[in-house]
Amino acid sequence: MQSLAPSRETNPRLVLAIVSIGVLLSSLDLFIVNVAMPAMADDFGAGLTELSWVLNLYAIVFAALLVPAGRLGDRGGNRATFLTGLAIFVIGSALCSAAWNVESLIAFRVVQAVGCALLTPSSLALVLAATPPQRRAGAVRLWVAFGGLGAALGPVLGGVLVDIDWRWVFLVNVPIGLAAFVIGVRKLPCPPAAGGPLPDLLGAGALIGAVGSLILAVVQGPDWGWTSTGVLAAFGVAIVLAVVFAVSSARHHSPIVDPALRRVPNFVLAGANSLVFQIAFAGMLLSVTLWAQNVWGWSALRTGLAIAPGPLVVPFVAIVAGKLIARIGAGPVIAAGGLAFGGGLLWWARAASLSPDYVGGLLGGMLLTGLGVGLTLPTAFAVGAGTLPPQRFATGSGVLSMARQLGLALGVALLVALLGTPGTPAATLDAFQRAWYVTAAIAVIAGLIGFAVRSPAATPTESPGRAPEATEKSGGTAVSA
Repeated sequence: MQSLAPSRETNPRLVLAIVSIGVLLSSLDLFIVNVAMPAMADDFGAGLTELSWVLNLYAIVFAALLVPAGRLGDRGGNRATFLTGLAIFVIGSALCSAAWNVESLIAFRVVQAVGCALLTPSSLALVLAATPPQRRAGAVRLWVAFGGLGAALGPVLGGVLVDIDWRWVFLVNVPIGLAAFVIGVRKLPCPPAAGGPLPDLLGAGALIGAVGSLILAVVQGPDWGWTSTGVLAAFGVAIVLAVVFAVSSARHHSPIVDPALRRVPNFVLAGANSLVFQIAFAGMLLSVTLWAQNVWGWSALRTGLAIAPGPLVVPFVAIVAGKLIARIGAGPVIAAGGLAFGGGLLWWARAASLSPDYVGGLLGGMLLTGLGVGLTLPTAFAVGAGTLPPQRFATGSGVLSMARQLGLALGVALLVALLGTPGTPAATLDAFQRAWYVTAAIAVIAGLIGFAVRSPAATPTESPGRAPEATEKSGGTAVSA
């Protein structure tokens, strides 16, 4: 099978294009499945509470496996890990399309989540390994922007596919994923693996259990009750396992999360910013969806089209952000993104009315939140991942991605708690306004955290244990990340 050997020459743009297909599919899947939930409920004769596990268990497994999957990629090879994850994701998608009841669909969604957890950190690791240090910042921003594109296309494409058959929501992943797999086998590079002894298996198991239990408690809190036995037990298990993870990591010669990652410039700040900003992002996206469908009575397709302008702004802003970073630094750009995002939510809080008014009441806020996402997420991820040591590309990416997933879960739970169950139209408007004010404040806090980020260009020359400076050439201008 010599023809299937990876190309010896590494083309960073081709690598970015191939892995971004996998990232786009996984991001698309997060948003497209939500649209199909009512159709699934009708087909299976199941309640939305039972079907919620189609989303919840996926989120739990995905978030819990991200860091161990990243460590696996760094140790054994990110090319093999990415291709394995992509193959598992495609198989899971095909199985989901053939599900015969709710239980089988939930089980096959777990298969999808495993594949997604494997491909996500290894995909960014491949991009970082294939891209020269001076161009990594721009490559990371584009990698993140593809996730924003998935958020834009998900509701729209989901609405179209559900009108045909909800099973196409999953089936559409198969041909695209297979094409990416075949091209990846031929063209993706084989960066050297870190190798070494087996990592801390006890710590890995404890981390998976801690994150999974925490996400379980967060996503089920609104349904089970925050003081229910199940939720309190899940929080308790998460705390105990987190302690086990910390102790095991401190004693093991090869911990899952290398303590040296804390010393990588901007890594901790980028993770904190991603966690807090994703709380606001999740609250924003769910709130505008509920507002358009439940308050204005719009269809899923119309809602998706209404939401699309915001996420569609993200890739363009992410590209332009490079020049802005060169002028004022990464920290101010992230802070500006938090302010813009918060401004979009305040727009809705002040302009939204119970009577449908897209241009005056929704569009302006949608564009502002898209501007905020484009300035914040790609920049924070670039400064957090762009200076990772090569032997920890995937592990560091997994930690940052886990922070994002935890933020999403917290954001949904917070919004549900803020909205409550208003009984009148006036109370509904008050509840959404309250939620938008709180979410705007969280976005501003995320911006303040990001303001402390230092641009790598301000970092002294490269020294042992530190990655090179991350600057990129764009139109002859040095653009720091």
